Amino acid sequence: MPSDSRFAVLIDADNVSVRYIKLILDEISKDGVATYKRIYGDWTNPALVSWKSALLDNSVLPIQQYSYTSGKNSTDSAMIIDAMDILYSGQVEGFCLVSSDSDFTRLAARLRESGMTVIGMGESKTPNSFIAACNKFKYLDILSAADEEEPEEPVKPEQAKRPQPKKAARKTPAKPAKPELPKEEDPEEPKTSLRTIRRALRSIVRENSDEEDWIFIGKVGNILGKRYPDFDVRNFGFSKLTPFLDSLDMFEIKSQRKDGSASPQMYVRLKG
Repeated sequence: MPSDSRFAVLIDADNVSVRYIKLILDEISKDGVATYKRIYGDWTNPALVSWKSALLDNSVLPIQQYSYTSGKNSTDSAMIIDAMDILYSGQVEGFCLVSSDSDFTRLAARLRESGMTVIGMGESKTPNSFIAACNKFKYLDILSAADEEEPEEPVKPEQAKRPQPKKAARKTPAKPAKPELPKEEDPEEPKTSLRTIRRALRSIVRENSDEEDWIFIGKVGNILGKRYPDFDVRNFGFSKLTPFLDSLDMFEIKSQRKDGSASPQMYVRLKG
């Protein structure tokens, strides 16, 4: 897919936490450019107040949708109508639907029928029906947890040795202890298990390798992503496909430079 593909990013505020907004926009930038950035919710609801600064900082347009019935997600219809209007405008090549709600399953399928690339984003609780309707699906809670575990940059030696000026001790009145906030739940495991991925990889390599049983790693990743839209090596703690395949202890890996290529390409074949 060309890097300048245009995407409409449509976010269901009732089903997505504000802490994911930067991650959502960073992820879609890997596939193209977000020309539409809209978020849907009842902005008279005090529960959505935390979104205000995040929307301003990231230039996301809030769309007001009143809750006409208690207990019902009123953003669904507004988001679906806008998606179809954008589709018929012909101004985008793809959509990013951000929600953990299965109500958008038919919308994702309809957009794909019209030739759109559909990227879904949501938490691990997202139903399989919505995941399967997308070209790709990304688990925001798993990716967010992986980002938080990244080690901080080490302190430079010259900074560590530099003496810090001593400050005069000053007595301050003791502050009352703040009540502990409830901890967020740990992210669940991805829907597509490692066991399923291993079985699929064995089948893909056997069916698509050359006469000497080698296959280009990029082709492996492409086929695997089509079979399982939620597959992402970051779900399993890796940043690249090659180290992930190497960790499975299933493959021989080699690099080969083709004529005229600037860098070598990686190939794998099943051991034994």
